[in-house]
Amino acid sequence: MKSYRKELWFQTPTRIAFLNITPQVEQALAESGIREGLCLVNAMHISASVFINDDEQGLHQDFARWLEQLAPHAPIGQWRHNDTGEDNADSHLKRQLMGREVVVAVTAGALDFGPWEQIFYGEFDGRRRKRVLVKIIGE
Repeated sequence: MKSYRKELWFQTPTRIAFLNITPQVEQALAESGIREGLCLVNAMHISASVFINDDEQGLHQDFARWLEQLAPHAPIGQWRHNDTGEDNADSHLKRQLMGREVVVAVTAGALDFGPWEQIFYGEFDGRRRKRVLVKIIGE
C-alpha cells in the first residue's frame, strides 16, 4: 500500500467563502499514482470546513444565509468564546455544522463521486492563510 500527502493553502478575501477544491484534489490524486484506495480531505483549522455538495452558486448563498441564521457573527458579545478578545466564535460553530473532512473512494484512478458531487473548502473566518490536508492511501 502507498500513501501520499499534500497541503493545499487558501486565503479568501472575505470572511465567509465556499471554494470548489475538486480540481486541486484531483491533481493530488494524479500526483499520487494511486488507482484504488481512499482520499481524505480535511480542513486543518477550527474555523474552516471541507464538505461535499453541488457546485451551484444559489445553494452556496443559501448555506451562508442558513449558517448566519444559526450562528450569527454579530453581536459579538453573544458568544462566550469572544470574552477572550476573539471575535470568531461563530466561525467555530459554523465549522461544526459543515464538518471537518470528507473521505472519497478512489476507483480506477479517479475520485468516485455521485452525481453533481464536488469537494468544497468552507471558510468562516477568512482573510488569512489556512491549509487543507489531502491524504491518499491505496495501491
